[in-house]
Parts: sequence; structure tokens; C-alpha cells
Amino acid sequence: MPHHLRIARPVSDLARSAGMYCRGLGFTVIDRFEDHAGFDGVMLGIPGAAYHLELTHCRERHVTPTAEDLLVFYVPEAAEWEAACTRLQGAGFKPVAPFNPYWGVLGRTFEDPDGYRIVLQRERWK
Repeated sequence: MPHHLRIARPVSDLARSAGMYCRGLGFTVIDRFEDHAGFDGVMLGIPGAAYHLELTHCRERHVTPTAEDLLVFYVPEAAEWEAACTRLQGAGFKPVAPFNPYWGVLGRTFEDPDGYRIVLQRERWK
């Protein structure tokens, strides 16, 4: 049975984060909801992919990520990897040193305004 992966991240500014993730990762808005038990949210993804990202905003409290809350994307082709790094920076993600040095050997780490991190790993998933 094929599975679908949904990753949820709480954010402080839903519109800002949704825009950054769409511009930076090429995602589109799949669905959204408002005031579901005090939460607003938007689902982002690439049509046909077996995963999507849900960004949520709690109207009552904010959650703080750690430096190891990562989304890792494997981009093996050098030109595509460089273009993806440029897109993330252009969308407002800030380059940061990885907490785990492993991600700095073949990858680059970027952080959004809430402190969540994305790693673009320049290698093929094995």
C-alpha cells in the first residue's frame, strides 16, 4: 500500500511562510483551513508527490523549533542544486551553519524566520 507523508510545522506568520515555501521550493497551495479548533493552516506541495507540508498557526501560542528540525531535500545535479539554493535565498531563507556538521559536507542549510531549517543536500538519495 503506498503511503503519503504529511509534515506539519507551526509558524508565526502563515501568509509569509506559505509564500516563502512556495517561492523557495516550488510548492503550490493544495488546501487551507481557518479556525479549526484555534488553528489556521495551509497545505503546500507538488502535485503528484507522495508528501506535502502543512503550515499551521495557533491563535493562542507559538512553538519554537530546534536547530535539528530539518526538511532535507536531495538534489544530485550541481546546476539544479545551485539554482535551488539561489531560489531559497531569493525567497527569504537565510543561509546558516548546520547544527550537525554532516549537513555541511555536501549540503547547505537555510533557516526561515521562525527558525525552521531546510537542507539542500547535493547527492542522490540511496
